[in-house]
Amino acid sequence: MKVAVVGATGMVGKIMLQILEERNFPVTELIPVASERSVGNTIDFKGEKVAIVSIEDAVDAKCDIALFSAGGSISLEYAPKFAAQGTTVIDNSSAWRMDKNIKLVVPEINASQLTAEDKIIANPNCSTIQLVMALKPLHDKYTIKRVIVSTYQSVTGTGKEAVEQLEGEIRNEKPNMVYPYQIFKNALPHCDIFEDNGYTKEEMKLTNETKKILSDDSIQLTATAVRVPVQGGHSESVNIEFENDFDLKEVRQLMHNTPGIVLKDNPDTQIYPMPLYSEGKDDVFVGRIRRDFSQENTMNMWIVADNLRKGAATNTIQIAEYLIAIGLIKQN
Repeated sequence: MKVAVVGATGMVGKIMLQILEERNFPVTELIPVASERSVGNTIDFKGEKVAIVSIEDAVDAKCDIALFSAGGSISLEYAPKFAAQGTTVIDNSSAWRMDKNIKLVVPEINASQLTAEDKIIANPNCSTIQLVMALKPLHDKYTIKRVIVSTYQSVTGTGKEAVEQLEGEIRNEKPNMVYPYQIFKNALPHCDIFEDNGYTKEEMKLTNETKKILSDDSIQLTATAVRVPVQGGHSESVNIEFENDFDLKEVRQLMHNTPGIVLKDNPDTQIYPMPLYSEGKDDVFVGRIRRDFSQENTMNMWIVADNLRKGAATNTIQIAEYLIAIGLIKQN
């Protein structure tokens, strides 16, 4: 199978390449794509050096699959060009997520919606993916009315330059400032740009994408997204109000039984999810499950996942694996 990775030298692109190897994805020809200044350089894949090509050359190569992680403007311009050649594009940017004609997919939740006609498929925002993984079984069982989310998001979600800013500040240097303020020993209630309603773009992604993935516009969701000086993954404090009452033991059993979720919930032995332990893993970790004593039919939980893996690269590749498994993309 001929597979293009667009944005192969970026943080998510590198993880995509790593996961393609780890999961033994059926790549017979890899076509790595990066910026013009990187064309002709090589990347390592399965013990071999593979030359980086231009995006135009990748379009002409008529790949089976193109995994995009190169930013929204690149996706808007080039995803349709790949699709016109018969390539199935799975896009990790925000460019197509809220397009009513494009599916927004977390495989464990809604991959069954995909058809052979879906040549551009959107990968959700990293913080949305881990949230809906936990919300879906709860919504099916108890019907969610309202969700309040506060995120604690890794600097890796911003990119390599943000990691370099944090590491430089730790060394007491004066690095290039990606954020408007120091991130070391700090927390910025500012993920992405502010919109006219006072919320950031990241906060509105959580609201809008959750409704689309769960196919329920009646869910009321409000979010505060915060950038914190960690690298292992994103954490979320989530308050959920249901139409119906619930049993905590049953909630824990639901989480335990949901594929892709690992329950870590034993405060007596100090077992709870942390980004330090999510790093490098593909699961979503759930814990600190407890009833909200201030309001009926309401509970709190804590959700953690590696934002570069399940929050981005792994979810993208899982979509491709699903398409192959059900025959929507044929192996040669």
